Amino acid sequence: MSATREPFTANKTASNMCGVTLMNNQNGHVVAEIMARKEGVQVDHLPSMIRVDGRGSLVFDFDEIAEEIGFDFDQADFEEIMSTHYGRMVHLDDRTVLFANPEDAAEHIDFDLKPMS
Repeated sequence: MSATREPFTANKTASNMCGVTLMNNQNGHVVAEIMARKEGVQVDHLPSMIRVDGRGSLVFDFDEIAEEIGFDFDQADFEEIMSTHYGRMVHLDDRTVLFANPEDAAEHIDFDLKPMS
């Protein structure tokens, strides 16, 4: 006898969450280990991927990653191990930042928060 599953439901309220899916490989594991030590971050190791979810924002600091991974790490390396993301992603020279709320990323993306008349 199979277990009864809950029916699909949708929740349209803001979650204040953002995240990425990383490849389940050596570099993905190192990045996931670094992120798991940060407050407000949840890391889930799945058979074919690693989920990294954060409340409010996530900061992937390339210098911090390079120190543990053992080689220079930059945006191209990050994009190589990242499959998907949700939230507003901003690439900077030394880090990639995800924001749960687009308004929080406004200063980085020239997003004008002024009301239109």
